Amino acid sequence: QVQLVESGGGLVQAGGSLRLSCVASARTFSSIPMGWFRQAPGKEREFVAAILRGTTFYTDSVKGRFTISRDNAKNTVYLQMNSLKPEDTALYYCAADIAPNIRDYRTWDSWGQGTQVTVSS
Repeated sequence: QVQLVESGGGLVQAGGSLRLSCVASARTFSSIPMGWFRQAPGKEREFVAAILRGTTFYTDSVKGRFTISRDNAKNTVYLQMNSLKPEDTALYYCAADIAPNIRDYRTWDSWGQGTQVTVSS
């Protein structure tokens, strides 16, 4: 398993921005698919974005607002979140896996502890 530590969450007004970071302890970080998921209270964990080498994937509700990227030299994956909405409020998790079904959280093996994002209206 890969050890993951997220940071960057917080409280922001609607329309604002946040950047989440996730540092991974992996010797072969550059080849590992990385993802972001979120979970709101009482709801199932849902896919947000993933990056597999240079290819990115997003759930429809964040397309055009969120950007996932990675810095392999720093073993870090980012989630830049712009034009935030109250419905984006959730605990955001970073995930890693060798060969995930990217939109299914149950197929990702390694998880961070989560970072809270709260968007006020």
